[in-house]
Amino acid sequence: MRSRNLFLLWLVLLTAATGWSASSANAPHLNVQLVVPPAEIYPQQDFTAGLYFKLEPGWHVYWTNAGDSGEPPRMQWTLPKGVSADAMQFPAPKRLPLGPLMDFGYENEVLFPIPMHVGPDFRPPANGKAVLNAKVDWLVCREVCIPGKAQLDVERKAMSAPPISPSFVDADKQLIARLKDTLPKPLPPGMQSKFVPTAAGFSLTVLTGNREATAQFFPFDQNEIANAAPQVVTPLKNGVRIDIRKDENLQKAPGVLHGLVVLADRRAFEVRAAEGALPVQPATRDDGGAALVQVLALAFAGGIILNLMPCVFPVLFIKGLSLLNSSQQERRKLRAHGLVYTLGILVSFWVVVGLLLLLRAGGRGLGWGFQFQSPGFVAVMALLLFFLGLSLAGMFEIGLSLTSAGSDLAAKHGHTGSFFTGVLAVIVATPCTAPFMGAAIGYALAHSALISFLVFTALALGLAAPYLLLAFQPAWTRVLPRPGAWMEVLKQATSIPVFGTVIWLVWLFAQTTGANALVGLLSAFVLLAIAGWILGRWPAKAPATVAAGIVLACAVAVSLFSAQKLSAAPAAAAVASSDWKPFAPDIVEKYRGEGRPVFVDFTAKWCLSCQVNERVILDRADVQQKFREGNFALVRADWTNSDEAITKALQSLGRSGVPTYAVYSPSPQDPPQVLPEVLTPGVVLGALGKAQQRAQALR
Repeated sequence: MRSRNLFLLWLVLLTAATGWSASSANAPHLNVQLVVPPAEIYPQQDFTAGLYFKLEPGWHVYWTNAGDSGEPPRMQWTLPKGVSADAMQFPAPKRLPLGPLMDFGYENEVLFPIPMHVGPDFRPPANGKAVLNAKVDWLVCREVCIPGKAQLDVERKAMSAPPISPSFVDADKQLIARLKDTLPKPLPPGMQSKFVPTAAGFSLTVLTGNREATAQFFPFDQNEIANAAPQVVTPLKNGVRIDIRKDENLQKAPGVLHGLVVLADRRAFEVRAAEGALPVQPATRDDGGAALVQVLALAFAGGIILNLMPCVFPVLFIKGLSLLNSSQQERRKLRAHGLVYTLGILVSFWVVVGLLLLLRAGGRGLGWGFQFQSPGFVAVMALLLFFLGLSLAGMFEIGLSLTSAGSDLAAKHGHTGSFFTGVLAVIVATPCTAPFMGAAIGYALAHSALISFLVFTALALGLAAPYLLLAFQPAWTRVLPRPGAWMEVLKQATSIPVFGTVIWLVWLFAQTTGANALVGLLSAFVLLAIAGWILGRWPAKAPATVAAGIVLACAVAVSLFSAQKLSAAPAAAAVASSDWKPFAPDIVEKYRGEGRPVFVDFTAKWCLSCQVNERVILDRADVQQKFREGNFALVRADWTNSDEAITKALQSLGRSGVPTYAVYSPSPQDPPQVLPEVLTPGVVLGALGKAQQRAQALR
């Protein structure tokens, strides 16, 4: 049995590595076959052969433009004298999302037709057999990619003249007949296509004479469009319009937009759209509106995802506890708390965007999370969360001393608590940049004040949406456990992630100030503990409340004094190791002048997403090896403290916050590759590979 298993393993490896010498081959996750319908080969004959893939569910091979990753299949023929083959033809592909990327390719099955020609000089071999041989290479992918290759050959009867009654191999003939029509067609003479450049990319109009409800565009040229971005389709009475986002590295619109337009029922046409406008019926909305809708959708999605970030989740969990406590209340009260919580988030975002716009009008360039560049702000945030954690742990009850003021004041306090919980959620959210947020915020700050407010409002609504939806659907709270003694234990357990956030803020404070200032902040924590003890020992007593307030004020004063007076002079941008160099305005041009590609990591110590990306992705052995192989210059732009040069560099990339990652080839003419906020090994290695190949081509 063991020898049999070893033999089967050897067969699999042989198939993947060297291929079979047969008309078909089984390989990992697919079967590949060389399809040749005619049973005879003779002079002056034209026919269509094909390369056929049958794939396992979930796996795919690629179109001629593979999208964000991958490679299309390739063939190398060895043919009898007098027999020739045209280039392999590609059917219309599908969009295949893979994480933050978008591939273009085929699932289940695909046939790549190949026109074949037999010339008049063809002479049958002595054995009367014509052998058509093809070496085939491919890449098959799902979450992982596996390269494969095979040596395929088909043997057919060779004749010196056409037979009286030509015959065919039925299975091959049926495959060609069934799948050949999937090929795209040239745009018929009665149809037209043109495109108009927009701020976000291109607006492609295709007039077919009929209303088209759906459409997709696939470019033949790489690095022209943002492959993963949604394409906004506007049906027209006489065709369709597709708003396409351009690749963020594209500097100017192409002269001709060359690609496939796939319509309903998989009708596919090859278009070569020149720049210009076409008469449409009816007139469509303006292109800026289409781009704004996409950006608003991205901002809303980013706000929803922001709830899951480690800096926001503890606050959201605290709000969830209050929902449990109020799950038995009437529907009106639940909705009121949800709306007030949302209002707190909205007002906070409006204050942030208003401040950003005021500073921008004054000539300063600031971005998302800029307030964490202030040690005083970090100190106050740490004190606030530490005091909140003491209350959650059971040391005292926030607001208990106010209950004697009457039931009206207590009710007001409840709505005030919801409002300021929303404010707190926004404050602690700013060091996190969720997926989709970077491009949306960069777009907002680069446009008018009205657009900035709209985008930040969409972001705020996304952040508030989960809790607001639950508040407006009180029936869903019935699945929650009934309030009881267990809730006190759960509330105390909630203090753990809050204290964890405090630890991170203390670490951040120490990184930007020094040991002397850290001692002052820790002393302020002691004062907070004393204030909490006073409130817990004498609850709802006016003298105790006044005394606790005095101690709290002293704690804040000590922390601010430490941040401003005891902190060391701001250090130069820190680097994780000697391989990383600190950012300077001309450092990228310096390394490019030396013929080296450059990787720039825009980061900050208060950015949790940055720290995760650096430790999980950038410090990986394979990524580090790629850095060394490509002789990359590694630059770390530390934005922990305000730095005008880094801010301008971010703005030049269309971003306004961190994390941001840019890969530069050695050629100054090549635009930088700007990577997504959430990194994956494939994204980083793919970008590094492109820059490395460009560097090799320039040598």
